[in-house]
Amino acid sequence: MRAAETKGVELAAYHLKGVAYSWFELREDSRKEGSPPSRWSEFADVFDDHFLPTETKATRAVEFENLKQGSRSVWEYHMEFACLSKYDVHMLPTMEARVLRFVKGLNPLTINEDYTTALNSDMNYG
Repeated sequence: MRAAETKGVELAAYHLKGVAYSWFELREDSRKEGSPPSRWSEFADVFDDHFLPTETKATRAVEFENLKQGSRSVWEYHMEFACLSKYDVHMLPTMEARVLRFVKGLNPLTINEDYTTALNSDMNYG
């Protein structure tokens, strides 16, 4: 897994242009010699901190706080949840909090359908 995380940084760096590439080169040059390559999660956080305006981060945090499944599929809701959740990490300090927040945003009908499906599965195997 470590190799895949570092390859992601190399791939992203290949696509950087102009100021972003100059920033990346400066960042890499300032790293201690012999230190391990950057991991994707570390790189993405530092990149966002440097290039994403504070107002945009605040807007996305509010979007996350208000996120509901709505007319989306569960998969689409999950993807939006995953993308926006990084802008409000203090709200989700544990996996339990993350799961509870995800479920809270689901449509009640979705929860009822999944609950019924789970019950039927238990009855078929029990």
